[in-house]
Formats: sequence, structure tokens, C-alpha cells
Amino acid sequence: MSATGSYAERLLLGWPSRFLAEMNSPDWMKKAERVARALHATTAGERRAYHSVYVVLLHDPSGIGRWGLYVGQTSRDPDLRFDQHKAGHKASRAVRRFGVRLLPYLVDHLNPMRNWESLDLEAALADGFRNAGIQWVEGGH
Repeated sequence: MSATGSYAERLLLGWPSRFLAEMNSPDWMKKAERVARALHATTAGERRAYHSVYVVLLHDPSGIGRWGLYVGQTSRDPDLRFDQHKAGHKASRAVRRFGVRLLPYLVDHLNPMRNWESLDLEAALADGFRNAGIQWVEGGH
């Protein structure tokens, strides 16, 4: 990967090569980015807009070493919410076991938003990732 690649590729440059070597398709992250960029929050920046959607990169190193995404929504800071998942507090089992890191560049353009819209966009993101052919998508209730 060169420094002139997509934002996702540049973000991954600092990762250990074993993670990068295990990614099945170079198009996988680009698909996720296209899906996320196609969505817009109509309440972003409004008064009382303090909910966020977040996406976590999942990696199961056992077996085939598959990669996936978890989509969630929170009224807390997404970094804090990720830490809570990893600590087991109101945690998604997938994030607790397989969560690698947040992917804020996918959703920064959406946040913050009103609660009702965060619930809608959480589901829309998860459905969009599944429809784009991403095999392992968790969350998005």
C-alpha cells in the first residue's frame, strides 16, 4: 500500500503486516467506506444531538482469520463505549472477543445526531454493509 491510497488504506499502514496479510480482499474496506459515505444524518449538529453511531473492526484469528464489522449507537463517546465493550460492560460478545478497534472515519460525518436518527442509521449501516457483500456484520439492531 502506498501513502497515496484511500484513507482506509493509509489508516491501516501502521498495522502489523500479519493483520494486513489476512484481509481477504483489498476492496472490502472500500465497500464499507462507500456504504457509510452514502448515508447522511439530517439532525447532525442540531440542539440535543448527542448520540453517535460507531463501527468496530472485528477479527477472528482462529480458523480462516475472518474480518467483520460491528455497528452500534451510543449517547456516550464512542471511544468510551468501545472500552466498555472490551471490559464486558453491556458488551456485545462479538466486540468483547473480536473487537480490534473503532473505525471512526466511516461515521465521523454522521455524528453527533438525535437519538431516533442514531437508531435508524445504526440499522441502515448494518444493512448496507450486509448488502455490499461484507460477510460478517454484527449489531445494527
